[in-house]
Amino acid sequence: MLLQGKRLIITGVLTPQSLAYGIAELAQQEGAEIILTSFGRGMSLTERSARRLNPAPEVLELDVANTEHFARLTEKLKASGKPIHGVLHAVAYAPEDALGGNFLNTPWESVATAFRVSTFSLKELAVAVAPVMTEGGSIVALDFDNSTQAWPVYDWMGVCKAGMISVIRYLARDLGPKNIRVNAVASGPLITIAAKGIPGFKQLSDTWTLSAPLGWNARDRHPMVAKTVVALLSDWFPGTTGEVVHVDGGRHAIGSPPVDVMERMTAAAVDDERGPKE
Repeated sequence: MLLQGKRLIITGVLTPQSLAYGIAELAQQEGAEIILTSFGRGMSLTERSARRLNPAPEVLELDVANTEHFARLTEKLKASGKPIHGVLHAVAYAPEDALGGNFLNTPWESVATAFRVSTFSLKELAVAVAPVMTEGGSIVALDFDNSTQAWPVYDWMGVCKAGMISVIRYLARDLGPKNIRVNAVASGPLITIAAKGIPGFKQLSDTWTLSAPLGWNARDRHPMVAKTVVALLSDWFPGTTGEVVHVDGGRHAIGSPPVDVMERMTAAAVDDERGPKE
């Protein structure tokens, strides 16, 4: 099993529909001992989800917007006397006015909240866990590819995710000497609870498959992403750090849909302009 003997911290599990839940489940199947994190009103949901896993993991309190929680996390992990071998960062949030085409009007306060939760928290989590990663290991963050391009409706979350990729490079630089690898998995659009809060998400996911050479279905590609994350958390990528691994059907590498698809789209647009036939 890929993760036999590994102890992992997994953030972002809320319900069984969470992408992080599928990753946690697969990690257990591959032999890992996992620890979940949650806080506030979401804690009861995470604990309920934890009871569905086998064995049911411990759930530690961690609000990534609370500096004291990171210090407490480090203390609790040290108290166990056991090393941590891997971490999944699966936390992101942006206020409503930072998404949905409101880019030019978003106030700093909303941007600051999105950046702290979605970007800066990766650094804070890495710093909190690194002292107990005494045998080295792997930190993996979940991403949607925003490093070189702008997407509709994603707005300041896109900026935060692009910033997160930069954070990954600097963490890879500083944690490499401790034999800790830091990478991201950039997934195509997936239907999750978090995705439902992004205006226009359905349109984005519906058009994704037009350019993905391997095809893409936002409803059933979760296991694909989970397998990639688990592989990065294992010892199978010992020389890989500071990297973004795409699991998006190949969409990131393609400039536009195939010619036949473009022709159909153009024809449909022309028909719309002409209006209904008499």
